[in-house]
Amino acid sequence: MPDAVMPSKGTARISWRTDLMLALLATLVAFAVNASVGFPELTNAHGDNDSLLRLVEVRDLLAGQGWFDLYQYRMGLEGGFVMHWSRLVDAPIAAIILAASALTGDMALAENVAQVLWPALLFCLAVFFIIRGARSFAGKSAVLPAAVVGAAALHFIGIFSPGALDHHNVQLMLTMASLSLLLEAPARGPAALFSGVCAALMLAVGMETAPYVATLGACVAILFAFDGDGERRVSRDFGLGFAGVSALVFVATVPVSAWGQAQCDAFSAVQFVVAILAGTGLAAIASIDAAGRMRRLVSLGILALALGTVVLVLFPQCLAAPYANLDLRLIELWLDHIDEAQSLFELVVHDPASVMARYVTPAVALVLMALRLGGGGWRRQDSLVGALLVMAFVVSAWQVRGSTFSVALAVIPLSAWIASWRQRAEASPSRSVALRMAAVWLVSVNAVWTGAAAAASVVFEADKTVAHDGGADMGCLSQASFAALDHLPGTTVLAISNLGSPILAYSGHRVFAGPYHRNIAGNLLALDAFLGSAVDARAIAETHHVGLVALCRGSTESTLLAAKAPQGFLAGLMRGSVPDWLEPVTQISGGSVELYRVRLDR
Repeated sequence: MPDAVMPSKGTARISWRTDLMLALLATLVAFAVNASVGFPELTNAHGDNDSLLRLVEVRDLLAGQGWFDLYQYRMGLEGGFVMHWSRLVDAPIAAIILAASALTGDMALAENVAQVLWPALLFCLAVFFIIRGARSFAGKSAVLPAAVVGAAALHFIGIFSPGALDHHNVQLMLTMASLSLLLEAPARGPAALFSGVCAALMLAVGMETAPYVATLGACVAILFAFDGDGERRVSRDFGLGFAGVSALVFVATVPVSAWGQAQCDAFSAVQFVVAILAGTGLAAIASIDAAGRMRRLVSLGILALALGTVVLVLFPQCLAAPYANLDLRLIELWLDHIDEAQSLFELVVHDPASVMARYVTPAVALVLMALRLGGGGWRRQDSLVGALLVMAFVVSAWQVRGSTFSVALAVIPLSAWIASWRQRAEASPSRSVALRMAAVWLVSVNAVWTGAAAAASVVFEADKTVAHDGGADMGCLSQASFAALDHLPGTTVLAISNLGSPILAYSGHRVFAGPYHRNIAGNLLALDAFLGSAVDARAIAETHHVGLVALCRGSTESTLLAAKAPQGFLAGLMRGSVPDWLEPVTQISGGSVELYRVRLDR
């Protein structure tokens, strides 16, 4: 891999502008591609429940729901339940909607503007930071490969598509920002401070990024331990930025009444205490004790021991598995069937084609980093990129959702690989070298492997593809399928969990079930209704004032529940056995949402 050369201030300004222009160009290309097909995600989220519920949450905020009030009142049992998401993501989306509605006078149009603009802005920033990271890692020759390979990777992983209001795109952008800023921190004064800021925001937005935040912090500490003079300012500024913004986030997003409450799945006293101790501790050690490697190692070891003791003594519950308190029925009938929660080993057994799309380019990047380690000349840039890439790959092996991070992080070493072959082709032009360079390009572009995975699925798993991607299931999730529901008087709708967020987003009704781990009571009630007898379902409908029952015959969730209880209420509905206390509201079609009105007077 080519080595990066630290630029002068004038050159740095020019490179910054160049990188920004490339990121903007990549964003315009992605925008044009999405516009050419008419932004279909705006009318069919294709099962992206989180983005739909985020839109609902933003609407509630704009309608006057309190900043600290994170209840979702229209989901779960009567009174709703508290969501674990951060208002830090709601705020910019709400601001875009307010600005667009002020300009257009049309709230629906303003929402569409926000659903297109917000992911596009995050896409642009993520590509920019990938390019900056590649430049710091391998020099200017890696910039073009990073722009092309990075933009293609981000486009095809899907979390930056129009309508993607979920927080995963924010988290990925902040991860790339924190890494790229650390890579250039020795040459740029405030970079380490802003890297710490980004790390704190990563943690504030969602706990999924805790492994990456911990990895970045550990890298900063270890680099300081072995290079006190060179890394002292970086460690101090990173720690101050991390602790300072964590404190601001805690005050800004946690109400005073909840300051003493520990929430393991959201930013609370747990994360605040750990962040303050880790950040200020690192900054203090870097400011006071920079002489002698052993002294630095001992000081940092004491800090690590203090952090572990605090968590073990004060917050032991947060050391348990993330879903340790989830009901076993929900694990069996919901969690075990969430695609993004599957492990690498489960994918190898059940969906081997998708392994190519999610794991090949990160694996190639890991091999490149291993070769770099074995060949000598290991640098601080290699430590930062390598450690974060390894962590992302480990997370993705545990849950496939982590592959979005590993695919993006892999772009940096892959860009350096391409750059080295471009330099070789320029130095010794030949057909053989040109062909090898083309092969390196193809191997590095994740979209190539995504296409290969799709082709493999068609060839080897045709029946499975039809079952999971059939039109009936997707048809149940489009906005048009809920048009009839939206015109009915507001009531509580009994529906499967995957219809919960669309019902809230496309109508004014409330639901029991939704694919969220805090909504245990609401999800269990829906399961009791659907898996029990028609008599049981009627009793639940009467007790909880259910006005409508929604059915999606093509949904894989409906099929799963019907198979679990063949004599249950849902299975009967799917066979066409409608109890006398229900009457059809819409035509029974099997390809869209069917509605039944509850008539308890019969």
